[in-house]
Amino acid sequence: MSAPAPDTSTTARLEAAADGDAGVRFVGHSVAGPDGPQYVSWRQLHDEARAVGAALQARGLLPGDHVAILGPTSRELMTIVRGCWMAGIASMVLPLPMRMGSLEAFIEGTRARIRHGDAKLVLIDDQLAAFYEAAPGDPPIEPMRSVLPGSPGVPSGDRLEIPPHDPERLVILQYTSGSTSEPKGVMIPDRVLSANIDACCEAAELGVGEVMVSWLPLYHDMGLVGFLAIPMTKGVDLVQAAPQDFLAHPGNWMQWISDWRGTATAGPNFSWVLATRALRRAKDLDLSTLTLALSGAEPVDPKAVDAFVAAAEPFGFRAGSIFPAFGMAEVAIGGAFPPRHRGLVCDTVDREVLERDRIAKPIEVHDDDDFALLARRLPRLGFAVPGLEMKVVHPETYEDLPERHVGELLLRGTSVTPGYYKRPDASAALFRDGWLCTGDLAYLLEGELVLCGRIKDVIIVGGRNVFPEDIERSVGTLDGVRAGNVIAFGMDGYKGKESVVVVAEVRADDLHAVREAIHHRTLEVCGIPPRDVMLVQPGTLPKTSSGKLQRSKCREEYLAETLSLALS
Repeated sequence: MSAPAPDTSTTARLEAAADGDAGVRFVGHSVAGPDGPQYVSWRQLHDEARAVGAALQARGLLPGDHVAILGPTSRELMTIVRGCWMAGIASMVLPLPMRMGSLEAFIEGTRARIRHGDAKLVLIDDQLAAFYEAAPGDPPIEPMRSVLPGSPGVPSGDRLEIPPHDPERLVILQYTSGSTSEPKGVMIPDRVLSANIDACCEAAELGVGEVMVSWLPLYHDMGLVGFLAIPMTKGVDLVQAAPQDFLAHPGNWMQWISDWRGTATAGPNFSWVLATRALRRAKDLDLSTLTLALSGAEPVDPKAVDAFVAAAEPFGFRAGSIFPAFGMAEVAIGGAFPPRHRGLVCDTVDREVLERDRIAKPIEVHDDDDFALLARRLPRLGFAVPGLEMKVVHPETYEDLPERHVGELLLRGTSVTPGYYKRPDASAALFRDGWLCTGDLAYLLEGELVLCGRIKDVIIVGGRNVFPEDIERSVGTLDGVRAGNVIAFGMDGYKGKESVVVVAEVRADDLHAVREAIHHRTLEVCGIPPRDVMLVQPGTLPKTSSGKLQRSKCREEYLAETLSLALS
């Protein structure tokens, strides 16, 4: 008789990881508090999480139920997420209010997610209780502390009943940022989460002795899966901070890596730009231990990477540690990873041929100002992680395309979501012949993924496919413009031809000069003058809960004339 297959469930992984000698260190004022960094072993967190799971079961929640959690990054939030998973309950970690001016939209979006996701219970941190009150039709709402050890009525963790392994049972219901009227919850069952965790660890060569450092929000998949589920199920040390502590003082990120000898960290492109600025003023850092600096969640800007490397190298950082990657919630997190220690490798192509013919024609690199307008430098994002396949097809005919031909990226394999929760329409549109349609424009080069942009955002100008990122990055370098806070989108113009609108956050006295500079830069990049250049106040461009620019929302505000214009 053959031996029984090993239990690879999330609960079994959490139990096993708790037996190691690793844990999580909470740093930064918002998480650690006034007494400084706090270290908690995975064993201690696990035992506390078992009590949370038992408390949820005592409330009548069953395996397969969903619990919504609204709270800032904290030890308590981590414990509750782990407790949900131990009880076989799917966690729905809800986005926090990004800007107080959008409080009404926050409440509307939160309620839509709670109701659409069939949450049986809502747990809210005391700091946010005043922002969200129960309405008719809402599930019960309780403070987060009510299910934590030490609170009245919370049973011992020994009372937790571990459910039988069900690979199809949801562990995470991850809501994508977008329209509040039609929320899309990505279903992450146990088998998908486990497959992607193993794939990411193998592709990134994550092993014993790693120290992962994160400030990423836990309501975003890169934070929740990439930098919580992975260390928590693999028994790897984690240094955890809060997004607000990083944003208030970006230099703290590098300081945490230096202080705790971090080996792996991650952030979107804008965060590396902020870190670069902070490094130029830093002293006495040691970044020599950092060997995986992942850039993902938004397009990787090679210039931003180069600038970070130049600023970090004096502190022992090695260029080979840069790790530009591709991921999405629909595959849990990791989609394509480059070899670790390789660093940034780019494909430099003819911009006009790419935009006109959708072919990535290599172009010889020159070191002059005009070259940037003739070429596009695109990062190679590595290979599909183990268990995944990828191919590029024509966006309309779905015919397979050869190497260097740009089309839509499709994925299939063990890490792919079964679809969106209670959205059969969106789920049907997500797949074609068993392949997940990402909506990304890309091409393959020697088996590696190269991304060009999003299909829905491409601007058709004079027969050319202009990528808004090119305009946004180029305009973002101008004096008076806030880098990373520029949005370009297309509009129907004269005789049905599409034209370009540029909206930029600015800090400048001479707005006329800034507007003229943006006008000329846009003309240089895409060959036609912009239809409009709108200068808006800092912090007012629409962004998702994870900080991504929302081009479609910006376009809506432009048409409705509700942009917060900068005042001269």
